[in-house]
Amino acid sequence: MKHQPQRTCIACRQVKDKRELVRVVRISTGEIVFDGTGKANGRGAYICRKGDCWQKGLQQGRLARALKTTISTDEIAVLQAQLVSES
Repeated sequence: MKHQPQRTCIACRQVKDKRELVRVVRISTGEIVFDGTGKANGRGAYICRKGDCWQKGLQQGRLARALKTTISTDEIAVLQAQLVSES
């Protein structure tokens, strides 16, 4: 049996397989993007695909804290739209 990498959701703090979570990355330009490959350069954070985890992560500032940046309301709207399109 092959080892499955484990990561922790920044919102609910549950440890899950890396592939079950979405990785969000702050790249060198300061832009915040989804990382579908899980290998993009930059500071990353993992979060569940569940809507309540996204609400908690965005509204309580957990994603911003994990990425060590501030996230504007425009960026939050873009991330939420990307999440809906990815689901």
